Amino acid sequence: MKTSRVSFAAALAAGAVLALSGTAFAHVGVQPGEATKGGYATINFKVPNERDNASTTQLEVNFPVDQPLTSVMPQELPGWTSTVEKTKLDKPLTVHGKQINEVVTKVTWTGGKIEPGKFQQFPVSVGKLPENADKMVFKAIQTYDNNEVVRWIEEPKEGAAEPQTPAPVLKLIAAKGGDDHHDSAAKPADGAKNADKNDKSTDKDGHDEAAKSASDTTARALGIVGIVIGLGGVAFGIASRRRAS
Repeated sequence: MKTSRVSFAAALAAGAVLALSGTAFAHVGVQPGEATKGGYATINFKVPNERDNASTTQLEVNFPVDQPLTSVMPQELPGWTSTVEKTKLDKPLTVHGKQINEVVTKVTWTGGKIEPGKFQQFPVSVGKLPENADKMVFKAIQTYDNNEVVRWIEEPKEGAAEPQTPAPVLKLIAAKGGDDHHDSAAKPADGAKNADKNDKSTDKDGHDEAAKSASDTTARALGIVGIVIGLGGVAFGIASRRRAS
């Protein structure tokens, strides 16, 4: 009986670890985490399946209207269908010297499936990126085949704890010396060329961001392990006192 109580406490602690790790580590994000201001880039929306009894069947990514992009092109993915939605502006905007009457507001992927324990990346070529902003926030909505909907729409605040369901955030950095992101890149072909250059120039930064994320994940994991050890100690103490009495 005493042994079973200790085993129950250990199982409870393990369950707590799984619950905490699910909310802290897995969420919809954008990779690489950085891109060059005023340039073109290929970004990936990484979507993990967080449920063990349902599959993800739809992803909806909303683009900020106040940061209009002249080009948004999803890459074709086997088994998935992408739909690009545009909205006409009541008042045209001038972006990089060009008048914009409509902007992409949403890209939706359907038809495919992300099974439990797996993830999927959804690549999109975007540009030109804003020159006068430090980040772009993409609010995402993940739908499961059991009709559960998870809204990744909370904007992370600097210095605050990470939200429960954070929105994917793309950090915008200044162009490095020698990079040319200000040519006439209104044509899709030119945009594709610039996207290749941006991918190379941001590879190192993306790696650094991934290393930082891995470090944060390790720290969280160590904290959770500490919780498990503490709960195990409490359970062992209770068992010892009962045995002594």
